[in-house]
Amino acid sequence: MKFAVTSKGDSKSENLVQIIKQYLLDFELQYDEEEPDIVISVGGDGTLLYAFHRYSNRLDKTAFVGMHTGHLGFYADWTPAELEKLVIAIAKTPYNIIEYPILEVIVRYQNEEKETRYLALNESTVKSIEGTFVMDVEMSGKHFERFRGDGLCVSTPSGSTAYNKALGGAILHPSIEAIQLAEMASINNRVFRTVGSPLILPKHHTCVLKPVNEPDFQISIDHLNLLHKKVHSIQYRVAEEKVRFARFRPFPFWKRVHDSFISE
Repeated sequence: MKFAVTSKGDSKSENLVQIIKQYLLDFELQYDEEEPDIVISVGGDGTLLYAFHRYSNRLDKTAFVGMHTGHLGFYADWTPAELEKLVIAIAKTPYNIIEYPILEVIVRYQNEEKETRYLALNESTVKSIEGTFVMDVEMSGKHFERFRGDGLCVSTPSGSTAYNKALGGAILHPSIEAIQLAEMASINNRVFRTVGSPLILPKHHTCVLKPVNEPDFQISIDHLNLLHKKVHSIQYRVAEEKVRFARFRPFPFWKRVHDSFISE
């Protein structure tokens, strides 16, 4: 089996990376950063997001497992104290593959230049460069509303506990193939009106955002923030690809939610 290891970059994580790498090499696994079968992320959820984007072109071939060096993560569940246990599990134990839906983002431009396609594990947000954000929202080809406010956030089920939750969105179990649209500070009065609630779209539905005035936007894809100019539309839907996690033991989603937000 071929493996790779990604690191948060701090001294603690870097030290753990070297130990993991040497142990797995001693077990006669092959280190391969280009075409790994499994990627071990050492750091936190942000580190695993980085690994996801680095290997987004081979999601059907690469599985991820995370070790957290700080607080318990939604993607990183192994601790440094369990390093040897994790290494032995990777080297000796057949693992289960758990697949989660991810988000496809397609940005199209006014001058008909080639569209840009992205995949997001957590979410994508859209904000204006300056002034009020005004966007027509279409659902499955039909006009739904004209949104005015600070911006919009589209999240995956596994990303619903991140920025989406801070915006008042629902927490979705990651086995549900859906995406969620949440508002950022919408303007609602007697003149302007939005639905004022997060919307959950199933896999076969598509959400398209179309600029009303200003065509330049700040679009985020997980931790990446990108400026896009002369935008014609932004299309969101559940991607055909999925992210694959290597599971060597149970990692119940609702326990993660409890431990992250309720447990003292």
